[in-house]
Amino acid sequence: MSSTTPALLAVLAHPDDESFGMGGTLALYSQRGVETHLICATRGEAGEVDPQYLEGFSSISERRESELRCAAGILGLSGVYFLDYRDSGMAGSPDNQHPNALAAQPVEVVAARIAHMIRQIQPQVVVTFDPIGGYKHPDHIAIHSATVQAFSLAPDPAFLDPLPPFQPHKLYFHTIPKAYLRLAVGIMRLIGKNPRHFGRNNDIDLAAIVEEGSFPTHARINCQSVSAAKEAAAACHASQLGGALPRRGLVALLSRRLSLTETFMRAFPPPPEHLRETDLFVGM
Repeated sequence: MSSTTPALLAVLAHPDDESFGMGGTLALYSQRGVETHLICATRGEAGEVDPQYLEGFSSISERRESELRCAAGILGLSGVYFLDYRDSGMAGSPDNQHPNALAAQPVEVVAARIAHMIRQIQPQVVVTFDPIGGYKHPDHIAIHSATVQAFSLAPDPAFLDPLPPFQPHKLYFHTIPKAYLRLAVGIMRLIGKNPRHFGRNNDIDLAAIVEEGSFPTHARINCQSVSAAKEAAAACHASQLGGALPRRGLVALLSRRLSLTETFMRAFPPPPEHLRETDLFVGM
């Protein structure tokens, strides 16, 4: 791509991460003419899918890839690249032991592959998960660590690669506002649900995430203008949603609120105290 073309690279773990997390940001910058690229490390093989959603597909991974490409079209992504690792599943699951599981790979090997892609795509901005992967998924944490290392490798002349060094301007971590998580935990307890068993498979511990502490928010991206695109992209992932986005209840409430503004921590360049950005490309 041309070095004069603004570009953003998201480095994530599974099909659906691009829509449920930072989908508004990706859609917004695509709409603004930014070349918006996605590296997806796995094809979500460890997920559970109702048999009806596998009709016409040979595997879960084929279905999940199809859903991702549907979402990518709606979000306006310029490119989608798979690293072809396997979904590791949640911590403690048998999928952790698969030899090709993302979380089981040497971080330096994954980082080298991402660094090569950074040199190829030449993004000014790179975004990935926060240090705990949003909700402590092993693959999210693994791809966070690999992306941080890759960000340093890509401009390093000592990193041997067919492509020349390239230095992105900025690295951001997508964060989940703890205020909403605390609200979710409180509501769940009020209605008699256990916040330590959240999600479709009851394997997300919201209380533990809240107890982890907060990451600073350096950028808030107003995504209200693209909320319809984000919702439509999320709807592509029917096998994860059971066919439809929730319209009522806690999940629906939090989803709508979180869709309006997406928050990020700036990792590079080191942010000054009290930094407040409303554009990931500000200063470029």
